[in-house]
Amino acid sequence: MQKFDLVRENLYLGDICAAAEILKNGSSEISHVLTVLHCPSISVFEEWRNVKLDSKEIKEVYVAVGDDQDSLQGKEFATESALPSGNLLYSLEHTGKDLKFTRMVVFAYDQEWENLLDLIDICLDFIDAGRKEKGVLVHCFAGQSRSASIERTEKLSSEEALVSLRQRAQASPNPGFLKQLDLFERMNFKVDRSSPIYKYFRLKALGYLYSKDKKFDRLKLRADPGISNERSSRSSTYECKKCKRVLLFQEQVIDHTPGEADSEFDDMFKNMIGEVHKNPGDHQNQCTSIFVEPLSWMNSAMENDVSEGKLSCPKCQAKVGSFDWSGSYCSCGSKIVPAFQLQMNRVDVITTVRDTRRWCLITQQETQYVLSVDLCSSLTPLMRPLSGELSLNESGGNDPVRVGPLLADGGLTTVISKPNGSSGDFLFPSLGRWQNRGSNPDG
Repeated sequence: MQKFDLVRENLYLGDICAAAEILKNGSSEISHVLTVLHCPSISVFEEWRNVKLDSKEIKEVYVAVGDDQDSLQGKEFATESALPSGNLLYSLEHTGKDLKFTRMVVFAYDQEWENLLDLIDICLDFIDAGRKEKGVLVHCFAGQSRSASIERTEKLSSEEALVSLRQRAQASPNPGFLKQLDLFERMNFKVDRSSPIYKYFRLKALGYLYSKDKKFDRLKLRADPGISNERSSRSSTYECKKCKRVLLFQEQVIDHTPGEADSEFDDMFKNMIGEVHKNPGDHQNQCTSIFVEPLSWMNSAMENDVSEGKLSCPKCQAKVGSFDWSGSYCSCGSKIVPAFQLQMNRVDVITTVRDTRRWCLITQQETQYVLSVDLCSSLTPLMRPLSGELSLNESGGNDPVRVGPLLADGGLTTVISKPNGSSGDFLFPSLGRWQNRGSNPDG
């Protein structure tokens, strides 16, 4: 007996029985079928429901990089997503009675570790297009977990969406899918692959894939910022302390909360649970390292798919950190899983601050900062703060002290020493006050 429910205008939720009946007999309400199953072949209906259907392929798109057009469509997913390269991304076909149905298939198991997040946008685009034409049936096997997770089209919270769905149909997504729906909501209902939320998910998903077969997909390595040697205009750049080779931008850093367990994905990836280790009486440890996404310059360190090893600068081969797929502890006590870890005493942090009047480049070098100001911009508001003894913080106390300036390459470079007794990021709050003062010479 077929079972499907109208859950939104022109949108139906059902099981494999409903899909088989509709495709076999036709429907006046439905023109598109979205199948979310572990088996993409049309033969699944014959195998499970004894319904043999004809089909005509429109196209198949794989998570891969190639020269043909379909592979190029999947290129983004090979490099940016956490889906395994070479896997079927989706297929489109005409099928059903008189081949009048358009069917999309995405490959997914009903398991908490399954990656649905990388498929949501593709599925929602198909649903939106189908609803404009007629009706769309979204189905998995039982019509309760995978299909109920994918069909979200309104911008409702996970809780509100489930309440709404359960008023019309049986919906029971597994905990891993609920977690991914929460991430989707936090990204404002769009899979934003530049978001720190997504990057954290992606790293966890890649770690889980490695834990299954102890192999790492090299296509998942992020591009090497050092090849183009372009500085990030929006945030910090990290360079090898020894040879100044660019290693990464701030965008590739995976943030963590010091002293807290890395536990957000415990329900999804049960073999990758983070921990917290604290020594008695030592609860204020600061982080002496950063955790980052795997980058292409790390490729040689991961040869032969080893599970752990050191990370060396690709130019001078100086050790800058380490990696461990099973996780590593930060000095703050948090265990990050998996861990691609750079030691802060092995890198310099370069921060660029720009506005419409000027730009300056700040290099953190242990106890000093080097401040470079572009003289091609307006100098008038800068001359007064840079004359005499430079005081960037007018509140008194631990003021930075100017040791420069030096003229070089048409710019002005000033070395600012770190005052005694100061700790942490002492310069940047002061810099904001200096910039405001610089824009008002009479202030």
